[in-house]
Amino acid sequence: MVDVWPGTPYPLGATFDGAGTNFALFSEVAESVELCLFDEDGNETKVSLTEREASVWHGYLPRVAPGQRYGFRVHGPYAPSKGQRCNPAKLLLDPYAKSIEGEVDWDEALFSYRFENPETLNTLDSAPHMMKSVVINPYFDWQDDRPPRRPYNESVIYEAHVKGLTIDHPEIPEEIRGTYAGLGSPAMIDHLTSLGVTAVELLPVHQFVHDDLLVQKGLRNYWGYNTIGYFAPHNAYSSTGQLGEQVLEFKAMVRALHRANIEVILDVVYNHTAEGNHQGPTMAFRGIDNAAYYRLVDHDPRYYMDTTGTGNSLLMRHPHVLQLIMDSLRYWVTEMHVDGFRFDLAATLARQFHEVDRLSVFFDLVQQDPIVSQVKLIAEPWDVGPGGYQVGNFPPLWTEWNGKYRDCVRDFWRGEPATLGEFAMRLTGSSDLYEDDGRKPYASINFITAHDGFTLNDLVSYNSKHNEANGENNNDGTDDNRSWNAGAEGPTDDPGVLAVRRRQQRNFLTTLFLSQGVPMMLYGDEFGRTQKGNNNAYCQDNDISWIDWGAVDSDLLGYARAVSELRSAHPVFRRRRFFAGIDGAGDKLGDVAWLKPDGNDMTERDWTAGFAKSLAVFLNGEAIHEPGDQGERIVDDSFLLLFNASEDDIEFALPPQKYGEAWEPVLDTADDDVSDREAVRAGEQVKLVARSLLVLKRG
Repeated sequence: MVDVWPGTPYPLGATFDGAGTNFALFSEVAESVELCLFDEDGNETKVSLTEREASVWHGYLPRVAPGQRYGFRVHGPYAPSKGQRCNPAKLLLDPYAKSIEGEVDWDEALFSYRFENPETLNTLDSAPHMMKSVVINPYFDWQDDRPPRRPYNESVIYEAHVKGLTIDHPEIPEEIRGTYAGLGSPAMIDHLTSLGVTAVELLPVHQFVHDDLLVQKGLRNYWGYNTIGYFAPHNAYSSTGQLGEQVLEFKAMVRALHRANIEVILDVVYNHTAEGNHQGPTMAFRGIDNAAYYRLVDHDPRYYMDTTGTGNSLLMRHPHVLQLIMDSLRYWVTEMHVDGFRFDLAATLARQFHEVDRLSVFFDLVQQDPIVSQVKLIAEPWDVGPGGYQVGNFPPLWTEWNGKYRDCVRDFWRGEPATLGEFAMRLTGSSDLYEDDGRKPYASINFITAHDGFTLNDLVSYNSKHNEANGENNNDGTDDNRSWNAGAEGPTDDPGVLAVRRRQQRNFLTTLFLSQGVPMMLYGDEFGRTQKGNNNAYCQDNDISWIDWGAVDSDLLGYARAVSELRSAHPVFRRRRFFAGIDGAGDKLGDVAWLKPDGNDMTERDWTAGFAKSLAVFLNGEAIHEPGDQGERIVDDSFLLLFNASEDDIEFALPPQKYGEAWEPVLDTADDDVSDREAVRAGEQVKLVARSLLVLKRG
């Protein structure tokens, strides 16, 4: 007999207090709820939770300690035509579980219907085939941990996968490769700091599920955009165990990264869950309170509204869904010490009904929350629903993945006509997208590549996707890659093609780091990681997606470090405010100037000339119109950036003496070493080879 005390309805989930554990579960539709405790052999003990307050079922069990496996069975109506899907034969995860053990095996028992007759209720017990929630020990010695709180304009974000980044690193002890401990290891931190990385943005680490269809093909949900536990760190990334050890290991990773002044940003998936559409399994939310958690089709609630392309969408106007998300965000900040979030398909979070509403309840809650509003909030500003492309339309508190930056910079460097005007806008922080509502250049998270799409190496090596390994006949993944292979598809020995690709990778890196806004680099791009042309490697938990640390392009890595260091050393490349432009007061220079290859100012006609693919940009380090941290005037060096995106070599005339008498070469994407190059003077000619970029500093 298990002792059960009344306990409390808050906090939700399982809360250990040193003597016992309080359990609390929200369900409006439940008629009764059973707490199920499991021992090491899988034996189940059921305990009825008879206390109910405000639709929260709760009870306190003395002597129940960390490491205890548990789940819930919810008794209530099963009427899919009314949107009700309770089934006590299905063991359900706690939506607030801080730790989850195991994987699902996709047995038929996980589903609430029989495969041979979907209209028949499935009463098979799912417990033997189901993951288990685990009570955790919330105590951890954070020592002197402090969030780095890097200003956005000083940030360099590195998008990475916990496993793919570390699984093959030779300097990481084998037993912790591919884990949180591996990411927090000295070898990994040394690499990140050498690149000037200030924040790692991790692909989903909330507990996720590997899709049945992928498992049948021998594949995995590598990226992890299939969440089932919004409070639990994914158990497979733990080197120490799954009964709460993953929580301690995650915290230790964060503590180690913080000591190196590196922030941790999580890619979070609050728009849908792993339960899928009406044919999906019953693992948690569906069996607890289907109509409260999910957006159902109004005229036929058997089915789910789907603006994510994954089968379901969370019901963002329900107070308990909003509470779940806000509680989860606060937990990861206060208890796990993370520094920010990147919201997957964030336009879905704004959908209260069908439309995208930038003033939806969710954004209001974030805005007024004293904890969540103070960390980095990054939106992926689109989803697959109508009107879902919302780049530039998020509230002032938010920053955004700037998809327009990615597309424009790719087009410019592959030589598309009539791109100069937009390229200039993207290079200077995309004021057309962010300035009108008071946001700053750092509202733009600039990126050339991300996990979804080609790597940088593949962007310059393939004209078409090559996703055959995904088992979908190469039909998956986008065809809008805006890539260019320089004359040969994939690997080649042609020295001319390889030379162009080499320059193109450096062109992209230099543009990314020297643009106003926040640069985000994809893991492995700094030394030429390839996915063999796969632009949708979501299911490739293998060497297609993992970094091959034995195939590092050391020259490219050295260049990436150099351009990152240049950005870090010079505030003119990371301004907090938009450029004011030329002021026209005599010879006094404004903060930016746009010049033709002949050294003269760009005219309106020059901007619209479709054939023009080259320009020079003057950045005035003596005209930074913003104060420093202590109110001081910021004065920096001035720079001249010469861009040649054409297929021909071009002679650039350096601008008149008022811009500078002498210019020292700092970076040349066509030359690894410019240390022995002499300075050039105003009016002199400088030759740029086709598709190259030269950075000059005023002497």
